[in-house]
Amino acid sequence: MGQTAQELNYDNQPDERITELNNSKKKFTIFEIPVLWFGIFTAITLISLYSGNLPGGMIGSLLVMIVLGELLGWIGDHTPIVKTFLGGGAIIAIFGAAFMVYEGWLPDASVISMTTFMKDGGFLNFYIAALITGSILGMNKEILMKVGLRYFLPIIGGVICAVLISGLLGTLAGFSLKEAVLVIAMPIMGGGMGAGAVPMSQIYSEMMGNDPGYYISMLVPALALGNVFAIVLASMLNLLGEKVPSLTGNGQLIRGFQFQEEKTAYDIKKMGIGLLAAVSFFAIGTILGDFIPIHPYALMIIVVAIAKIVDVIPKNVIEGASQWYKFVASNWTLALLFGIGIAYTDLNTVIEALTFQYILTVFGVVLGAIIGAGLLGKLVGFYPVEAAITAGLCMANMGGTGDVAVLSASKRMELMPFAQISSRLGGALILLLAGLLIPLFT
Repeated sequence: MGQTAQELNYDNQPDERITELNNSKKKFTIFEIPVLWFGIFTAITLISLYSGNLPGGMIGSLLVMIVLGELLGWIGDHTPIVKTFLGGGAIIAIFGAAFMVYEGWLPDASVISMTTFMKDGGFLNFYIAALITGSILGMNKEILMKVGLRYFLPIIGGVICAVLISGLLGTLAGFSLKEAVLVIAMPIMGGGMGAGAVPMSQIYSEMMGNDPGYYISMLVPALALGNVFAIVLASMLNLLGEKVPSLTGNGQLIRGFQFQEEKTAYDIKKMGIGLLAAVSFFAIGTILGDFIPIHPYALMIIVVAIAKIVDVIPKNVIEGASQWYKFVASNWTLALLFGIGIAYTDLNTVIEALTFQYILTVFGVVLGAIIGAGLLGKLVGFYPVEAAITAGLCMANMGGTGDVAVLSASKRMELMPFAQISSRLGGALILLLAGLLIPLFT
């Protein structure tokens, strides 16, 4: 009987060879799929793509975006230097897609289909709605109440420092102070294209003359290059947090406040409820946008935050929204980043801007945003790394698309609500500031 017990005990011990084999297999997966099967899915995608049989609409678009996005993301996350200092999979997914468009490697029909899916089809909005709703409703209520108006102090600090450093470096590089501040710093800190560069060009046109298109051609290169630096420096801030743990909350914004997320069993039905909640809150933001001159994202954030603070949302809706957000972030982030590269990233514009003086000044803007936001964030009780990422880099990127890329590169997707505050409300602040600065330079 004792021998039998020993045999049973031996049989129950983990076999190191099996464990080693399983770990070895896990290393050769893409999208958590064995590489052989991922290769089969990739072959199906490429045959459909280049034979002209790619399904139209969201089916074909998602197929290409998921497969190629995950492939490029895997390459970026396993390439030395790139994975450590240049944003890893996030930046390779974006600029790999942009390069494929630039070189004409993708059929025009597929590019048009994915661009339509991202913009007119609203996939970007769909993704961000899930992240905003799920991350806010899944957040501890005390965190929202502690952040309050303090969050705008690191935003203001980042803007001031970005303007000062860009003015200094831009002047040294041969730009006028007007060019350095209005043409380079303002569009970078302005909240992206739709909410930043486009209305900013209208303001410049009305106050300084010339057609808005004239200013757009000057603003876009700064915006695009600033977005690149924001993604790269986001990855480096993540590395800084790993090297100096005292500077980061590992996704927690507020210093000295520890919150252990409540574990819940994943429920497919609850995810459906979370999906409904996300699109409903987005609809509320859109409705309010007709009456209130603020971006719908910002209004959505305010409504969701109020609903969370006053505690009127049923528990199953909160759990569903949190689970839906995690599903979307886990499965569609690289697909979305690939779509951003297709629909929103003009590689030719970035290349044309690559002079040393221009690069130096743009780098100064983004670095200033990090320093100012990090320092002011620390003063009001935030972790410097998280403050620099949200109130700094998410002001200096390309709005919603840049927020996804920056948070993905910094491995802090849970900070999306604060990133959106920076991009939307912070962007509105920059438009106001640009209007105030123009008379000083004319």
